[in-house]
Amino acid sequence: MGFFMSKSMDQSLKKQQEFMVLNSRLQLERQIQMQNQMRERQMAMQIAWSREFLNYYGAFFGLATLGLTAGALKRRRPGLFIPVVPLSFILAYQIDLAYGTLMQRVKGEAEGIMVAEHERLDLPHGAPTFESIEKARRTQAHLLMEK
Repeated sequence: MGFFMSKSMDQSLKKQQEFMVLNSRLQLERQIQMQNQMRERQMAMQIAWSREFLNYYGAFFGLATLGLTAGALKRRRPGLFIPVVPLSFILAYQIDLAYGTLMQRVKGEAEGIMVAEHERLDLPHGAPTFESIEKARRTQAHLLMEK
């Protein structure tokens, strides 16, 4: 009888462990999904911000170009037109960021760095461990208790 109960308890324990593993996996998958959605939202906000900035910068660039061109023609001083050159590079960058392929090129470069230059991504003192986090938490808790 004792052997039968022991076998039943072992089966119950095994089922409970399988459930815990499945539950842990499900929780991890949800966390990964949530982090990915947050990353996508942040990128969408960055692109939207770039497009909004482009509206204002485009208006500034247009007015500045018209004013500098008119001043250069009126005063017959072509040197007044020189600031349009660097301003046009900034405008081209903003257009590429907002509507072009800049984000895809940056993503490709980042993927290349992760593959070919992975050592550049290493953190000082390595990745945080449970022990290092606990040590910092205990130190902080100890300091808070002293106050």
